[in-house]
Amino acid sequence: MQYAIIEDSGSQLKVKTGDVIEVDLRKLEDSAKTVTFDRVLLIGSGEKAAKVGMPYIAGASVTADIVERDVKGEKIDIVKYKRRKNYKRKQGHRQRHMLVKVTGITG
Repeated sequence: MQYAIIEDSGSQLKVKTGDVIEVDLRKLEDSAKTVTFDRVLLIGSGEKAAKVGMPYIAGASVTADIVERDVKGEKIDIVKYKRRKNYKRKQGHRQRHMLVKVTGITG
């Protein structure tokens, strides 16, 4: 089984064909059905030696179909508090993601 390590929005993800992963939301056209990741750091398989990029592998890419465009993550509560100063603040945040299914690894 072939796998790849890609970089997306400052984070590294290990993906295989058929994996469904969450990536950061990006601006795409409404008619876009696929996403291509061209920052591939490593491509490997069980039987051959892995190709390692310096920092990226030239000409390598990972393609993925869009499953869902806008998915909200878990709610995170940010609480600030200072004792004896009558200072309390509470703020919430939900990060938005995009779900994609990896369809192919080339390189």
